[in-house]
Amino acid sequence: MQALENEGEIAADYLEELLDIADLDGDLDMDVEGDRAAVSIVGAELSQLVGRDGEVLEALQELTRLAVYRETGERSRLMLDISGFRAARRAELEEIAGSAVAQCRESGERVSLDPMSPFERKVVHDAVAAAGLVSESEGVEPRRFVVILPE
Repeated sequence: MQALENEGEIAADYLEELLDIADLDGDLDMDVEGDRAAVSIVGAELSQLVGRDGEVLEALQELTRLAVYRETGERSRLMLDISGFRAARRAELEEIAGSAVAQCRESGERVSLDPMSPFERKVVHDAVAAAGLVSESEGVEPRRFVVILPE
């Protein structure tokens, strides 16, 4: 737990500097969610830090993980959220997964979803497992997608 809190502190310091350099206002919130540190940036207008479909957010998360690695020597699984983008996307993906599970049960056939990021696929896999079905990822990045298998 202490190591994860330390990751969050390092990440917050890095992101604070980034916000200062970019002259952006944002408040940082650190937490530990399960087995990973989580840092959220909330502020007035931070959509440029999210980017189209979260692409900039993903890049910032990787840079932040590298900053943590540079300080600790340990690989980080830190999650970064900006302006609630990931939280909203998680809810949307859980709804998509629920519909796909219903479709799979009704048709008795495999259901393939659109390509997704690793974060998005993880959310879908978790939702499918919670519904009692099995899913797997297929394809090659960046076109990797989730397939839900019938019972």
